[in-house]
Amino acid sequence: MNKERLEYFRAKLEEMSKALLSEAEKTIMEMTDHSDNYPDPTDRASAESDRNFELRIRDRERKLLSKIREAIERIDSGTYGICESCGESISDKRLDARPVTTLCIDCKTQQENYEKAQGRA
Repeated sequence: MNKERLEYFRAKLEEMSKALLSEAEKTIMEMTDHSDNYPDPTDRASAESDRNFELRIRDRERKLLSKIREAIERIDSGTYGICESCGESISDKRLDARPVTTLCIDCKTQQENYEKAQGRA
């Protein structure tokens, strides 16, 4: 992959990271600024459910941040865009859709089919 494309993907990954960190910061501010004192148990339960949902989303985003950092490290090491399974190049179209991917579409499809056959999907 040429240097220009690598810089494009680096910028895309860094922008994704900034957006996720901004959302996490906003969540922290919202959770610390509110004093949720609901007299009605149903309202309290609903607020707690919403809070748990928000925290699950942030946990998924935390995992995505880790993948983003790993992708940037692969750019730095010169292995970005190379399938970790077969060693072939990952298409730009796939990297554009999922910049943190480590598998080409064929290997990912094969992995998903295997997981489905094992009953893990």
